[in-house]
Amino acid sequence: MRFLFLGDMVGKSGRTAVWERLPGLISDLKLDFVVVNGENAAGGFGITEEIFQETINAGADVVTTGNHVWDQKEAVTFAGRHDQFLRPANYPAGTPGRGSNLFFARNGARVLVANIMGRVFMHPELDDPFTTGEAILASCPLGEQADAIIFDFHAEATSEKQCFGHFVDGRASLVVGTHTHVPTADCQILNGGTGYMSDAGMCGDYDSSLGMDKEEPLNRFISKMPKGRFEAASGPATICGLGVEISDRTGLAEKIAPLRLGPRLQETIPSFWG
Repeated sequence: MRFLFLGDMVGKSGRTAVWERLPGLISDLKLDFVVVNGENAAGGFGITEEIFQETINAGADVVTTGNHVWDQKEAVTFAGRHDQFLRPANYPAGTPGRGSNLFFARNGARVLVANIMGRVFMHPELDDPFTTGEAILASCPLGEQADAIIFDFHAEATSEKQCFGHFVDGRASLVVGTHTHVPTADCQILNGGTGYMSDAGMCGDYDSSLGMDKEEPLNRFISKMPKGRFEAASGPATICGLGVEISDRTGLAEKIAPLRLGPRLQETIPSFWG
């Protein structure tokens, strides 16, 4: 199975770049399944139902989120209406929406996608991500109810992300980190066959501070006083993500490589896709 994960869309620049490029990527690379993190898509803070639907229309099979999931008030209402919209699974019972779901890829494979949020340096502090991950795997094991299992682990600390990857190694197809908006150089296949990357990076303007116009963040570091609101940077966006070949036989990763398209960062498409 050919799988693509795209990191956090930030603001209009990021989401527009994804909408424009994703249909061509799906066609040219013959992708079977695509997950996009959309939690910063609405001006850098949260996501609206319209933006969610446009991302699905562009070809995403699932939109994941993270700590900004409820920044747009309408998300509380629409979260429960869309099976393809995921919020972190370790929110308390009774939280609107769902944290994981089983989907069908274009090649017919059954794909379980789960969105989990870490707890180190994160707010709000949710339920234990390791216990949550264990429960998800137990309810839909790889090779039984699922042909592939994807975790979007939305967290700050790389140590927590790495430990979660090792925790599910051999039992999930991929663990990919989101939240820090900076693509890491550690994509790999772990000993048990699980693909892993600490952070996919963002889909946004890299002439910025994490996708936000750099003047106000810089001012706050220097003066310690706010002068205005954070605004999403509006320059040309770079799409960052991760390509993975998942075995149809085992459901584990066979090949893994970053995808980056746009200015500033060195462009790369996984070589195994041509």
